[in-house]
Amino acid sequence: MLEHLHISNVVLIEKLSLDFAKGLCALTGETGAGKSILLDSLGLAMGARSEARLVRKGEDMASVTASFSLEKPDSFKALAEENGLEINGELILRRQVNADGRSRAWVNDQPVSITLLKEIGDMLVEYHGQFETHGLLNPKTHQSFLDEYAGLEIELKRLEEYWTSWREAKRELANARAQAEKAKAEEEYIRTSVEDLSALDPQENEEDGLLDQRTRLKNKDQIIQTLRGALEGLISEEGAESRLVQTARLLEKSGDKLGEKGADIISLLDRSIENTREAAGAIENMAHEFDEGGISLEQLEDRLYALRDQARKHGCNVNELPKKLEELAKSLELIDGQETALDELEKKVASARSAYERLADEVSERRKEKANILDELVMKELMPLKLERAVFTTQVITEDEDAWGAKGKDTVCFLVATNPGAEPGPINKIASGGEMARFMLALKVVLAEVGSAQTLVFDEVDTGIGGATADAVGQRLAKLAQYKQILVVTHSPQVAASASTHWIVAKGGDENVTTTVIALDNPEKRREEIARMLAGAQITEEARAAAGKLLETDRAA
Repeated sequence: MLEHLHISNVVLIEKLSLDFAKGLCALTGETGAGKSILLDSLGLAMGARSEARLVRKGEDMASVTASFSLEKPDSFKALAEENGLEINGELILRRQVNADGRSRAWVNDQPVSITLLKEIGDMLVEYHGQFETHGLLNPKTHQSFLDEYAGLEIELKRLEEYWTSWREAKRELANARAQAEKAKAEEEYIRTSVEDLSALDPQENEEDGLLDQRTRLKNKDQIIQTLRGALEGLISEEGAESRLVQTARLLEKSGDKLGEKGADIISLLDRSIENTREAAGAIENMAHEFDEGGISLEQLEDRLYALRDQARKHGCNVNELPKKLEELAKSLELIDGQETALDELEKKVASARSAYERLADEVSERRKEKANILDELVMKELMPLKLERAVFTTQVITEDEDAWGAKGKDTVCFLVATNPGAEPGPINKIASGGEMARFMLALKVVLAEVGSAQTLVFDEVDTGIGGATADAVGQRLAKLAQYKQILVVTHSPQVAASASTHWIVAKGGDENVTTTVIALDNPEKRREEIARMLAGAQITEEARAAAGKLLETDRAA
């Protein structure tokens, strides 16, 4: 609720600090005293449009600070996390307006945009006036008010989950169908490609091996001649092996005389002989391979051509063909099994839809049931508010499927008719300014515990009424104040007498006119102000007596 309001240099207000209490808080005073300036100032802190005219004449800047205690801090949790705000049990909203009309805003001393300030302000304060009202007059809010009244919080949370599951299942099915259609169009190509590649059987890194082999085949005769010459140089009678053996044996004969170094030399020669024989064997094997024949150069060229042809066809290099075959084979498996997969997804969609529809229908029935009760209760409240000929009805329409959503199948709208026989229409288009405020009051009394805003402002809700009707308005405001903090600007003594906290707004000064607010903190001051409201400028004893009776009646109530 609103706990404190500090105003500086706003129009006629130089400096003003007000502490607010729970219950019904009344602001009274003569016309032009500045009651509307107080509401404009509160509106600035709530994110209302700033204007240069609001800055007090001769000053560079106006500022307003509004402090709130939060009964339900968790309702601000998501908004706080989304915008990096620290919100616990208190909110301090501050607005600064320069003489050129530009403004800045802070929430708990953190700079914020005016848009965010207004979003927070709308959650804190709900304003109802003759020509402007928030909350219930916006048709977009009607469903949420009815749902809160009907106690559908748990059901709506589950319904949103069912809606999300249904949408995801439909999206998954649509994607699978699109893929299936695409795969079906390509099925012949994929199947032929798998057959061709499987027959070709490409191997990993095959191209590199074939290129190396082709190089060798092209130089086959020269290579064989070279290998034979090399072999002869190693193992013929005058070859390297024979000479190394002769040398080693010669040294061995004088081994005792050559000592340790001679033994090392002989060891080196032995290893050379072994390596020479190993090299000769490798040359023999290579020469044998070339003599054996194996794949011909023509066969090798055909293989390379076939591999490269498939690589061009599939837009990859030859070494990627084994992977391409694997991918195409998997696509073929999906095509062959897509009917089964689509059947499963269709069952999933049907199941999700069924769960959503079942709960959505239950929610619809609950809405219609509670709407009837709401209508009866509001109609009872309208009679003493001099709207006995008016009709209030809550319209719950179950829409076609394309209009369904996370909150169900329905659209909800509060409709009114102010004349007998007239067709009910949207409340914000049918009711006049005074009627609209009283409709709002009747609704708010019935929906007392519904809505996030803990502070409600009623601006001259009593315009055009008096006597028993004004008394009924005061009683209903007092009743509503058991659940919400109510701030009412009134010219009605009956309404003022119903308040638990009462201020009078006055204007003083000749050249430097200033608006002040005086707390009527004892019974005598309150009686005098209510007597003024009854009698006008000349307060009579009869007016004082009537004011005392109003206050006694209110206390008795």
